[in-house]
Amino acid sequence: MSLTELLLRPLLGSPAKPLITHYDDKQGSRVELSVATTVNWAAKTANWLVDEFDVEPGDEVAVVLPPHWQTAGVLLGAWWCGARVVTETAGARVAFVVPGGVSDAAATAVVSLHPMGLGLPAGSVPDRAMDYLTEARLSGDQFSPLSPIPGDTPALGSSTVDEVLAEARSRASSLGLSADDRVLSTVEWTGKEGILAGFLTPLAAGAHLVQVTDADPAKLASRREAERTTADLSS
Repeated sequence: MSLTELLLRPLLGSPAKPLITHYDDKQGSRVELSVATTVNWAAKTANWLVDEFDVEPGDEVAVVLPPHWQTAGVLLGAWWCGARVVTETAGARVAFVVPGGVSDAAATAVVSLHPMGLGLPAGSVPDRAMDYLTEARLSGDQFSPLSPIPGDTPALGSSTVDEVLAEARSRASSLGLSADDRVLSTVEWTGKEGILAGFLTPLAAGAHLVQVTDADPAKLASRREAERTTADLSS
């Protein structure tokens, strides 16, 4: 079973439960995703990766993005179709980058990071690149891998599905996190460690992740109060 299914399946009984709340203090935005909406974006991404780029289990998908609700959909979609998430673009079947980002991958998907989920402005998509949000939102809302994803499939860097899940659960347990927690995080999702610490650990616990990007330290106390957070994660 894919890492995404293993992470999200325990949460499907409460589809309306908030799962990810994303603040971007530089943009002044707040976006909240329920379990159902998160699953929907992951499914669209997985379908797009398979249909557009023929991604198969073990293929490298580079994710060079900041912590963001759109990054969550990219990561979960990549794992759902069995991709190995890496953070270097060279050799990847497809790379997800920010506008203006550099990619040496076979194909490049530019993620707008627009707070409301708008795609790139007309005429701004670079040559030989694709607009992730505009393209992927046309894909199906449900996804099933063509075949089961074995637990020994590479999922994050050199670590397998089973290893990544075990590490994320271990970290969540050591922090005392549970599905009742609301976790405020300012961790950058940079490299394997950042993705594990800032994204996968709260998700493995079934906790509500309140991710703050480009955090303004002066606003963190009010974020904790408004979101009723119970735990903090920081770099």
